[in-house]
Amino acid sequence: MQKNIEENNKKTVVVGMSGGVDSSVVAVLLKKQGYNVIGLHMKSENSETAIADQKRVEDICKKFDIKLEIVEYSNEMQIVKDYFLKTYLEGKTPNPCVVCNREVKFKPFIEFAEKLSADYFATGHYAIIEHIDGKSYIRAAKDRQKDQSYFLCQLSQAQLQKAMFPLGEFTKAEVRKIAEENGLAFDSVKESQDICFLGSQKFKDYMAKTILEKPGDIVDVSTEKVVGRHTGISKYTIGQRKGLGIGGGHGSTGESWSVVKKDIGNNVLYVCQGNLKSADGLIAKEFNWIPEKPSEKFECFAKFRYRQELKKVTVLAKDDSDKVVVEFNESQSSIAPGQFVVLYEDDNLSYCLGGGVIEDTITKPIC
Repeated sequence: MQKNIEENNKKTVVVGMSGGVDSSVVAVLLKKQGYNVIGLHMKSENSETAIADQKRVEDICKKFDIKLEIVEYSNEMQIVKDYFLKTYLEGKTPNPCVVCNREVKFKPFIEFAEKLSADYFATGHYAIIEHIDGKSYIRAAKDRQKDQSYFLCQLSQAQLQKAMFPLGEFTKAEVRKIAEENGLAFDSVKESQDICFLGSQKFKDYMAKTILEKPGDIVDVSTEKVVGRHTGISKYTIGQRKGLGIGGGHGSTGESWSVVKKDIGNNVLYVCQGNLKSADGLIAKEFNWIPEKPSEKFECFAKFRYRQELKKVTVLAKDDSDKVVVEFNESQSSIAPGQFVVLYEDDNLSYCLGGGVIEDTITKPIC
């Protein structure tokens, strides 16, 4: 143990610190393991929440004698915002977390670490990284409920070479225990929200202000009849069944309704009554392989959204294209263009093969 600490003393790690429990525990763990730790906090809006986050980071770094750098990456965050709004206006479902990891947390942050001649860049992600024969691999975290390998599917080999995910082998409960043992008080601190660039704003308020979103019609995709009113189209997702507010007097079968399509330009939400007809597959673009494509045709397992069980698929991927065709062994519903399909080697979430943006579905007629 002492030998490891002595070896680590020669290495510098920049830790992305948000002010939350996970990144704070990472900084403390690495400091106690003997690394020269530099905290890096991305300055956000001057909201009450953002100010509290920065103060918490400053206090932790002072307590554990960690050098702190506070930086502002408004231009990089604007890339994420622009992507989010562009995807939304196309009637698709954006995933800002994947893009934020690629464009912010593992791009300018790593560049900043290189300027400091740091050996590694560490984050509080729940995932496991392995470096084997000069290549980097991502595996799912020990805590499968918190695993974030899905959100790391767009990282390149260059970004992964110096990355560290110290929490990959811990459960969330164990992380909270480490925080408590080290006098880090996070009981009153809420988990970070999915869309971090919103800051203290609520999603519905942000969309209403940015898109000037307003109520509109809910239309039966089969009959083209208006069956209800929505309160803002961004609040609904493909496949959603609950909270549509469609009265029982609409429709003939008495079955529940599901969202099947969004027409952003005309502010119309399309729904279908009864079971959704399923897709046989999908086409994904901008596919990123970690570390390389296994072959032109192979079987593996896939997620089409974060909170989903793995599904067995067959993948067709040509060498001269960044697009892949994913054929489902069993038909699937609620595939949302704009989301990411992420591939795994097996159904135990062992190695993440990579991921790409769902461009379209290969599907049967919808209703």
